[in-house]
Amino acid sequence: MNVDDWKSQIKRGTLEFCILLMIKQRSTYGYEIISTLERYPILSAKENTIYPLLRRLLKEEYISSSWQESAEGLPPRKYYSMTEKGLAYLSAMSEEWDRLIHAIHEIQGE
Repeated sequence: MNVDDWKSQIKRGTLEFCILLMIKQRSTYGYEIISTLERYPILSAKENTIYPLLRRLLKEEYISSSWQESAEGLPPRKYYSMTEKGLAYLSAMSEEWDRLIHAIHEIQGE
């Protein structure tokens, strides 16, 4: 395995975690998620990665969606919101993330 393969594997799970963190903060739509992730090159992802992930999270009932009209006269947007099930899932992910980071820091000697 090369470092690019390794980075890709890490990014997959981290993207799901970050997307759920964003949706927990406030309801948001797909393009806004993509734009936010682009601010962090290590997390940047294309539509063909983000939208299937959002569909899976919807199917698993971690998030819900609703169409909302735009105030600027733009076409309606599909907004994503957290569900109770999603909040529980994100809480478990956060706990695991904290344990992982703590273990890595200990191994690094920090």
